[in-house]
Amino acid sequence: MTVWLLTGLGLVILLLAGDALVKGAVNLALRLGVPALIVGLTIVAFGTSAPELLISVQAVLADAPGIALGNVVGSNTANILLVLGVPAVLTGLATSECDTRKSYVVMLAASVLFIALAFTGSFAWWSGLILLAALALVLGENFLEARAHHADHAETTEPEATADLEGADPEMPWWKIWGFLILGLVGLPLGANILIENASEIARMYGVSETVIGLTLIALGTSLPELATTVMAGFRRQADMALGNVIGSNMFNLLAIIGVTSLIGEVPVTREFLTLDLWVMLGASLALIPFVVFRRDLTRLWGVALTAAYVVYVLALLN
Repeated sequence: MTVWLLTGLGLVILLLAGDALVKGAVNLALRLGVPALIVGLTIVAFGTSAPELLISVQAVLADAPGIALGNVVGSNTANILLVLGVPAVLTGLATSECDTRKSYVVMLAASVLFIALAFTGSFAWWSGLILLAALALVLGENFLEARAHHADHAETTEPEATADLEGADPEMPWWKIWGFLILGLVGLPLGANILIENASEIARMYGVSETVIGLTLIALGTSLPELATTVMAGFRRQADMALGNVIGSNMFNLLAIIGVTSLIGEVPVTREFLTLDLWVMLGASLALIPFVVFRRDLTRLWGVALTAAYVVYVLALLN
């Protein structure tokens, strides 16, 4: 029981520290005069993925690379089947009103690149450089597109743009900014270390592989913030936010997290990933075609189907 409590404690510390880091970094950047556009495309994107990144780095350093890869692949699968499935069951998502086709195609391309590199047998330093180069291209394209959009809507002032940023507070005092930064920078490695040690112990106790723990327990835990965001977006009838959150998160997981982690240490790819898990991840991504390409609504019935598919996948892993 203690090991489960410590695993939960590590996850909670990670999520709270990640949130604190985003708030501190966003407000520090804005105080230093960095435009809200740049902050949104870089600091917020990196900050919200900090828990997953620290888990993967810590897992490699602790000689548990299966957790690192399982975290990314499992999170991407959970993001589509569960994080979109649950809000669809609760409220339905009017995805016919969203135009996320360009981002979706980029996510699919990132998935194919990731799988192709996985078939080399491991993610080595050169694989990481390829993934990070692809990430730089994506961020650069997003930046140019966002800047052009910003120029076309010159009436949108910087304060209004700043208000849309996650964690932005123009009135936040300096002591609070530094407090958030310190909490984030201390809490992230602490939470990651507690989580990895105890998750590995759970794997040993129950005779399952660290890879399965990464694909299930850790992946589900790190997907909780995305789940909370999409559920609220569903209740607010903001299907574009729900869909965009999942697509952006998956793209970042594939390119940034394993990209950085493989520069720290090599991440071997086991046969289970090559024969099942990577294809389930790709299949889940392709399942979005009716809702993104053909602009169908993600109804409650579709939500049940996606959620049930995730439950079946997890049960298959645990058996």
